[in-house]
Order: sequence, then C-alpha cells, then structure tokens
Amino acid sequence: MMNIRQLQKYPSLVFASITLAAYGLLLPFTGFYWDDWPFAFIAKFLGPAEFNPAFAPFRPFLGPIFYFTTSLIPPVPFYWQVFALVIRFIIGIAAWWMFKQIWPERPRVALIATFFILIFPGYSQHWVAYTHINQELIPFIFYLLSFGFSFKGLRTQKNIYIIIALLLQLCGIFPTEYFFGIEGIRFLLLFAFFQGGLVERFIKTLRAWWPFLLVWILNAAWLIYYYKFGPYTSYEVTATQSLTVLSFLREALDALWKAGFYTWIQILPLTFTSLPAPASLLSLGLILLSFIFLVPYLKTSEQTTEDNQKTFAISLILIGIPAILLGRLPSLAAGLPLTLQSSYDRFMVSMIIGGSLFLLGLIELLFGNSRVKNYIFALVIALGIGQQFFNANIFRRDWENQRDIYWQMAWRIPALKPNTLLLTHQMPIDYETDISFTAPINWMYAPAEPSRADLPYLMLYTEKRLGGTTLPSFAPNTPITFPYRTRTFNGSTSQAVVFYIPQNGCLHVFDPSRGDMDVYSKLPDVLVDAIPLSDPSRIITNPETPAAPMFFPEPEHEWCYYFTKAGLAEQTDDYQTVVSLADEAISLGYKPTDPSEWFVFIKAYALTGNIRAAEKLSTAALAEDARIRKSLCTVWEQVHVDSLKGSENEIQQALLTFKCNPQ
Repeated sequence: MMNIRQLQKYPSLVFASITLAAYGLLLPFTGFYWDDWPFAFIAKFLGPAEFNPAFAPFRPFLGPIFYFTTSLIPPVPFYWQVFALVIRFIIGIAAWWMFKQIWPERPRVALIATFFILIFPGYSQHWVAYTHINQELIPFIFYLLSFGFSFKGLRTQKNIYIIIALLLQLCGIFPTEYFFGIEGIRFLLLFAFFQGGLVERFIKTLRAWWPFLLVWILNAAWLIYYYKFGPYTSYEVTATQSLTVLSFLREALDALWKAGFYTWIQILPLTFTSLPAPASLLSLGLILLSFIFLVPYLKTSEQTTEDNQKTFAISLILIGIPAILLGRLPSLAAGLPLTLQSSYDRFMVSMIIGGSLFLLGLIELLFGNSRVKNYIFALVIALGIGQQFFNANIFRRDWENQRDIYWQMAWRIPALKPNTLLLTHQMPIDYETDISFTAPINWMYAPAEPSRADLPYLMLYTEKRLGGTTLPSFAPNTPITFPYRTRTFNGSTSQAVVFYIPQNGCLHVFDPSRGDMDVYSKLPDVLVDAIPLSDPSRIITNPETPAAPMFFPEPEHEWCYYFTKAGLAEQTDDYQTVVSLADEAISLGYKPTDPSEWFVFIKAYALTGNIRAAEKLSTAALAEDARIRKSLCTVWEQVHVDSLKGSENEIQQALLTFKCNPQ
C-alpha cells in the first residue's frame, strides 16, 4: 500500500482521487439534463456533422468541438458522465502544469491552486455533461494550457511555445463568449512575473502580451459583429445599455463575495439547514473523511519558506480580484444573473481561476507560516469536495424525477398523432425547460421518424411562452412554428394536448368536454385558460408499439401508475377498468398526495353504480383538503348528468351530503 509520503511523488493520483470523491461517487445515478437532451437528440437522429449547421446561428466555433466529441461517444448518459469525470481530471492536470510553468519555484502554491480549481464549489453544472464538457470545460482546458505555454515560452525563450499558446488561445476564446474576459488574467500574471519598476514591468508585459492582445481584440470585433449585426439568434445582449455605475458596483461586489468567499463555505448552510437529511449527513461525512486525508498529505508537502511570501500573497489577491470581475464580464454584459445552486452558476466557470487565486492569496496572507494554514487549506478543499457531492445528489434526484415524468407520460399517453403541441404550466423539476423536454418527447414518440422530417412534437410552458412570438395567444387555429436547431415544428393551438403535473403529484391530461375548466379552476390562470384547447383525441390509446422512455427501466407501479392508467381508461369511457385500477391501488395501500386525484375514481365508482364507494372516497378527500369541495361538487354534478337510470336518488343525496346545491 502506498503511504501519504509516497503519494507526494504522484500528485496525479491525488488529483484522480479527489476527482472521484467529488464528482464520481454518484455517477451511475446521473444522466442527461437541460440542453444535454437536444444535443443528444441531434447526435442520435441527425449525426455529429449536424452540430456545425446547428451552431451556426449561436456559437459557430462550438460546432467542431461537438462534432469531435460526439463522433467518439454515443448519446448514452453513462458514457458522457464518465467522460465528464475524465475531463475534470484533465482540468486538474492542465491547471497543475500551468501553475508549475508560472511558479516553478513555488510547487506547493501550484499544488494548492490546482486543488482549488479542481473542486471549485461555485460551479455546480458538472453533471450537465453533454452540454458543458463541450461548451465550457474543453475550451477552459485550452485556456489553461495556453497560459502555461506562454510562460514556458518566456522561460525558455522559444517562440514555438508562444505559437502553441496563441493557437490554444484561439481554441479557448472563440468557441464561447464565456472566456472573453479571462484573457486579462494573462496580463496580470505576466505583470506579476516581470521584475523592476512599475513602468518597466508594464512595458515588458506589453511586449510579451501583445500577440495575445491582438487575438483578444480580434475576438472582441467578432463578438460585436456577430451579436449585434450578424446572425446570432439567442440572448439579446442589450443589458449593457441600462447598466449604471451603481448597478455595476453592486454586481461587482456580488461577484467578489460569491466567487471569493461565500461559494467556498456554502455547503455548511446547505447541509445544516437540511439535517438530518441523508444527503446532508453523507456530504458532511465525506467532508470529514477528505479532511482527515488531506491534513497529513498537505503536511508532507510543506516546503521551506520562500522569500517575499507576504508580497507574493498580496499579488495573488490583486490578481484574483480583477480576475473575478473579468470572468463576470460576459454574463453581466448579457444581463444574466449570477445565482448560486442554479443553472446560472455556469457563469462561475470563468471565475474559477480568479476565485481560486484570491482565496489562496488571502489564506497565505492571513496565516503566513502558521501551522494552522495546512488545516485551513485542507478544510477548504474538503468543503469543496463535499459541495460537489451535494450537487451530485441534486442531479441524482433530478434524474429520478425525469424517470417518473417520462414514465407517467408513457402510461397516460401511449402514442401521439404527429404535429401535436403539448402545453403545460411548468414541470415540477429544476434543470429542464420546455425546450429541453421537447427532445426526449420526440425521441419517445417518434423513434423511427426520418431525420430530415419536420419535428413531430413540441412542448411549451404556458407560463413562459404565452404572449410571446412562439405562443402569441390561446386563440384556436393559431399557427405554431418553432425552429429547433435544424428542424422545425409546425402545428397549431387546435392540435394541442394540455396536461399538468403538480409538485409531488401525477400527470393529468385535461379534457374540456368533461368540465375540467371548472374542476381545476384553482390552478394558475395561464394553464386553466389553455384547457379549452386540449384535444385528448390526439392521444392514440391503443397503439401497436407504445412509447417507452429511453435509458429508464420501468419503475415499480405505485400510485401515479394507477392514476395515469385510470385517466387513459376514462378517455375511452372504460369506467370498469378505472374501478379495477382503484380497487387494486387501494388494496396495495396507495393513495394520492393531492386529494383531487381521487376524482377520476369517484366518478368511475358512481357511474358503475357503487355510490357508497364514491361517497367514501369523497368524504376522505374532503377530510384531507376541504378546499376541493367546489371541484368535488363539479364531479358529482357530472355524475348526476351521466349516471345510469335508477341511481338518481342516491346521487341527489350525495349532492346534499357534500353541500353541492343540487338543481
């Protein structure tokens, strides 16, 4: 067995261990998220070459990166999560090599800085692997290597390394605007590298930096053209027009606070406020184990005190502060927020270097040669490992939630007619949007669709889209055309299925002919107003090949299985099957979180003559939530209209019992 001291000879093993602990422990339980789905859909149905035209209106230099990686790796979640782990390890190796070129006389500083970059806790998007490997992490590796080669060229006086650094800079800065600002970090590092007076150092820095400055200017000109005058069709970059000095200062302080301080300790409030949740306990346990390992490891890597240690620490802080602000610049220019623990913290990727150097310099300055410094470094790294494990568990839960959503759709909607628009208010999930869901829905319901055909299905959130260009109104026969990268959906509001999945509830397809506008009148208006558009006849109830979600084995049949299958049976007026499903679910002890999910079973019992069972369920539902009385009465009024002869008196009595004011 290799001991702690022997590990000093093999830092790559330590990087691999930390990478595995922070990012790999829950890897088998994670999948595709957010834009991963559209990209995986392109690779599956259109092929890797399609990424070049797909990115032409967005980020044209990203296309070749996607083409290369997707040519190597099939669109399977597990493969991409493994690849993300490898990429993260490569980031550690690249950062370590870079810092050794910058500070060859300070190997311990290079080691600690690498650890900070490896586990930087402000960036939680590692598991959105298909997207962020290509969009951010690979260009980030190029930039790290570019920094390293520029310093290697200075130290060896070999122009070949400068040329390599310039080529890597091109590969890092042009694919994505995320890294536009961090070129300024090279200037700061060069300025700290040279010796002499301020003017002398400034002149030396400009002489070394000017080739990189030219590339930076070229990239700036490209961005101005592309976003203002070219074909760019994503975010409208207009926020800078209203950016005031006060708002800039507020955003700058916010970025410094988050990237330089809070993000490094945010795991503590996240876990302590959710104790004794298993994820919090496991995260704290991993922090403790990591700390126990790191303390002796960092002690064995101690070195003699360098000269000018205090001055060096201050220089790290002075580099870190503007580096954080430079990293925030692109997202600030686009008017996008910097929100931790959300998809918006992807903008932290360009602040990783700045945040890491700032904190490293601060600890070096405050603790100097104190032995406490080792414990502080070990604690910071351990907290980062725990934070990333905590993040991994969030994505694990999201993947489970996706499984439940897709299987409920498959149970309730076994097949769909082409050109169907799916409308809902908002899905009870964090990392997927309506456009994200569109890809797996087409994958599920049209797995054999010709690659160049129009997109058969589109999902839209009424909350986000109503009144916009995509969904201008709920007027019938309103054309809906939506370009989905290189394919297009063509449909109308009269070819829609409207559904809803409440938080902790089950999928319900609305049917205006069954009074759903009245039954579900307390839902958000932008959803209720869409119910008249819902046409359940677009659902094919008995297809030859029912839809089945990709990558997810069918889960155990619990309450939502019985509820969605009952909804499907009700669509064909097969109330006997609904009753059978109710009997089975009740016998197994299943019941809904949302008492309104009893309605379909109440109606079925009543219409098949079992009024007593319908009354019993109604009483139980009201006892759980008295606010559903109006909706429950609507159900009983429907029963009154549709009931068989001979049960009118019992139904009248039920209406009186539940205070439904029978006519």
